[in-house]
Parts: sequence; structure tokens; C-alpha cells
Amino acid sequence: SLSTTQDGGRPKRPDTEKEFTMAEETATTPITVVTGFLGAGKTTLVNYILKEQNEWKIAVLENEFGEVSIDDGLVAESLDAPEDLITMDNGCVCCSVRGDLIRTLGQLAKRRKEFDAILLETTGLADPAPIVYTVQTNPKMSDNYHIDSIVCLADCKHINQHLDEVKPEGAVNEAQQQVAFADKILLNKIDLVTDDEKTKLKSRLGKLNQFATIIETERSKAPLDQILKSDSFNMESILTYDPNFFEDQEEEKKEHNLDLVQSVGIQFTGSLHAQWFNMFMMDLLRERAADLYRTKGLLSFHGQGDTKFVFQGVHEQINFGPAKTPWAEGEERINKFVFIGKNLDRKELTKSLMECIYKEDEKA
Repeated sequence: SLSTTQDGGRPKRPDTEKEFTMAEETATTPITVVTGFLGAGKTTLVNYILKEQNEWKIAVLENEFGEVSIDDGLVAESLDAPEDLITMDNGCVCCSVRGDLIRTLGQLAKRRKEFDAILLETTGLADPAPIVYTVQTNPKMSDNYHIDSIVCLADCKHINQHLDEVKPEGAVNEAQQQVAFADKILLNKIDLVTDDEKTKLKSRLGKLNQFATIIETERSKAPLDQILKSDSFNMESILTYDPNFFEDQEEEKKEHNLDLVQSVGIQFTGSLHAQWFNMFMMDLLRERAADLYRTKGLLSFHGQGDTKFVFQGVHEQINFGPAKTPWAEGEERINKFVFIGKNLDRKELTKSLMECIYKEDEKA
């Protein structure tokens, strides 16, 4: 849950502040989490990283999350012991995590400085929240690693049918969840669709998650500098969003959105009453945490001077604290919020948030 306590209300450990200070962040090794359906091209992406490119030294961890190993023939044929690290000619290593991810990352910690980044390739995982939570709150993990970005690999040709899949009792299918959680979407196999199909698909992905960067690729040859060490999973990412995102949403025509998941951007001027905002967030998370995949915010609080506050969260795990740069003198105090999730009511969220604005004539 979120709190405006002195320690910034971060999860569990007060000193997770490390992850959010640039000087220290460079000391921890960045982890890029890659999600996506079988057939989207994850195997090809991993092979490209391990065998073709020479600019990056990457530790690729393949996590089957208790699934039967389908990507078996992947990369190395000689995985004798489950935690074997296989070193490639380009200095990258590959390892199949069949047991505990913590253990594998723990064993890798003493060698982590040899690598520019860690790529955690997940099979059959819709919700990366457990990984994020573990890396942020387990001291052994947060002293060595930080989550750099969550990347969803999507296959242009087949992603629509995955997004259309109907689950029982109004549940959200895995493809929509994977898109919703992503900081970046690698749109793969663009050579297999027409321009018109691609435009329609991008528009659909934009409604699901308006805030993810879409990167187009063929045969999984991804521009690695855009998905590794991009620092896109951080509290301040909201500061770099195009202001049009928020304005477009206000003017959006009443299109019928058939997907259960959508992204909502809200902005308004003013300063918030810290206590009221805190209560609103606690209520929202208590009632809707499971439906809220990603949340982000940029806030001005009454009585906090020039301090600009930012937060980001995955479900109920919210990281909250001051931004590196305060409000400039004379800068308009525009609060911004991003909610990505299931069955979100934009009007209701806007109304509740605007009720948290501090009004001069009312005493705190």
C-alpha cells in the first residue's frame, strides 16, 4: 500500500531507496524481463543475443516457471546440471532456471559485474509482479539488481488471436495482461503483415497500454540499446510521457472498447491534500489491486513546497517518493496519473482524484 511517511512508503525495506537514486542504481545490474507467447520469437531473440550480436555481454536466464520445458532445444544442447551457465563465443552466458529464480540470481551475483545486463526470458508468465516484488524487497536481490524494463514480445501475425481469446468468468487473457504490464512492446515479424494490418494492431495495443513504447522488428533482431539498460521501469518514467497522451484521452470519442484491459491517463492542475490522496489510494488498492496492472503518478502536495512527488506500482506494490527535480519557479502544478488495468472507469477515477485537491477555504 501507499503511504506518505518519511521513508517514502516504499515496500517493506526502508533502504530500497537505493533503487531510485541514480548514483547507486548504476551499481546494481539491470534486469530486463521479457514476456510473450510461444511462437512470438523469444527463442530467436535469445539466439540473436547469444550468437549474432557482439556489442553486449548479457546473461540470459530462461525461466520456465514450473512449465514443462518447451523451449528445450534452445541455444545450448548440453545443459547438464539445471543451473549450468553456458558461455558463448561473444562472452554472453545462458542459463536455464528450473528451480528458484532467487537462487540462480544469487549464484550469479558474484559474477554479475561481467555483464552489461541480465535478460530474464519468461515462458507462460502473464504477470511479472512476483519477479518485480522479489527483486525490490529481497535484500540479497535489491543489493545486486534492479528491474530495468518489462518488455513484451508480440508476433504481428498472431497477437490478435491471443488478445481475442475469451477466458471464463470475465478473466483477462494472458496476452492482454502481458501488453498491459509492458514498458516496451517489441512488435515482431512486421514483414508478415500489411501496413494496414500493422496500423490497426498498433492502435489496438495503444488502447490496451498507451504508455508502452512500440519497437518494430523482423526476425527478433531487436535494437538492444532500446530494450536493455533503458531505465524505463522507474518512478520518474511518467515525466517523459508525451503530454498529448493525457490530452488525447480527454477528447477521445466514445469508441466501444471490446478489450477488458485499457490504459487511462488523467491530468489536472492544483495541489493535493496528502491525507485525502493517501486515503483514496489505500481504498483503491484495497478494492482493485488485482485489476490494476500498472499505476504511475506525478503529484504536487499542498504544504510540501517545491517537492515534486512521483510513484509507480505493480498491483498493490507502490514505490513512492520525491522526484529528482523539484517544481520550477512559476511551473504550473499539473498532476498526472496513469492507470493500466481491467474494467477501469475513467470518469469515476478522475472524479475521485479531483476530490483530493486541497481547497484554500477548507482547513486541513
